[in-house]
Amino acid sequence: MTTLSVKDLLPEDGTRGTLAGRVWLPQANGPAVVAVRGDGVFDVTARFPTISALCEEDNPAKALGLTKGEWIGDLDAIVANTAPDQRDRQKPWLLAPVDLQTLKAAGVTFAISMLERVIEERAKGNPASAEAIRKEVTRLIGDDLSKLKPGSDQAMHLKQVLIDQNAWSQYLEVGIGPDAEVFTKAPTLSSVGTGMDAGLHPKSTWNNPEPELVLFVSSRGKIVGGALGNDVNLRDFEGRSALLLSKAKDNNASCAIGPLLRLFDDSFTLDDARKLDISLNVKGADGFVLDGHSSISKISRDPTDLVEQTIGKVHQYPDGFVLFLGTMFAPVKDRDAPGQGFTHKRDDIVTIAAPQLGKLVNRMRTSDECEPWTFGIGALMKNLAQRKLI
Repeated sequence: MTTLSVKDLLPEDGTRGTLAGRVWLPQANGPAVVAVRGDGVFDVTARFPTISALCEEDNPAKALGLTKGEWIGDLDAIVANTAPDQRDRQKPWLLAPVDLQTLKAAGVTFAISMLERVIEERAKGNPASAEAIRKEVTRLIGDDLSKLKPGSDQAMHLKQVLIDQNAWSQYLEVGIGPDAEVFTKAPTLSSVGTGMDAGLHPKSTWNNPEPELVLFVSSRGKIVGGALGNDVNLRDFEGRSALLLSKAKDNNASCAIGPLLRLFDDSFTLDDARKLDISLNVKGADGFVLDGHSSISKISRDPTDLVEQTIGKVHQYPDGFVLFLGTMFAPVKDRDAPGQGFTHKRDDIVTIAAPQLGKLVNRMRTSDECEPWTFGIGALMKNLAQRKLI
């Protein structure tokens, strides 16, 4: 993993927005909630013991702006000390900007990714079969469903047509039906941040990154900010059976969020988030390069609809939640043999970027090679109590 710097992390407008994050403090043997400002990184844990607590404020951006905090270092030095290979464990390093929130994800929210899920299902996890199936699926339902509103009369008509042709799929059900797919991506506190290794199950041979916008939502259902995410996916596992979704999605270090949480304020709003263009770049040690993008403006379901389908009278989140919004990116570029499509190789460097949110950079390793997750909810509560922060 190459050493990262501030230019590999901050949004294009630098620290103009309200930026929050988490940093590991060796002297405290635990995490700090921090404000990232032009003159450095400031520990605000005495005011907000967790990112979750910050997001519960009536106006999180204003509350953070009014909190001075304690200067703990320059962002450049903290970022440079984050990669596991080069880390000095006596100095602070960056963490994922999320803690007690439940980690949720929405799937099949873009037409193109929906088509790829149908293809995975029909290929039964075999990439060699994907290209021929892709052509057949496109012939049946087309490749532009961007104007089709899920749950509409038009969508239900298309559903019936496909059922009549024996071409219906469970992925089309959540893609154009009334109910969104929302699942739990990973356990609370298990996310990795920028500069860290992201994990793939060692038995997977067909997998891909998923560049996504991640919304931060309070326990009241209020969307308060956003970050970038990589919803690492195993196409072979899920393609064999949708019941393997948890194994395809939830492995050590398979949930990457970062680089920072940008809270909504005058410089960045929900409407700005709706128009985000998220880019993806994969660089392999073998010289392979893959570029892609995901435009939130082309999402099939509005972000507020996805949030409303996640939280309400039938499901509460006392510590709030974060929600991956899904991706329109579908990697079909061949990496090795023709027709085999894309899959990761060890040491791929994945960069997910958006002008208003910065860059999330991770090196891909198998989950058993990544740093083991050892600091859970119990450890956090014990640590905060010992520091007299709760």
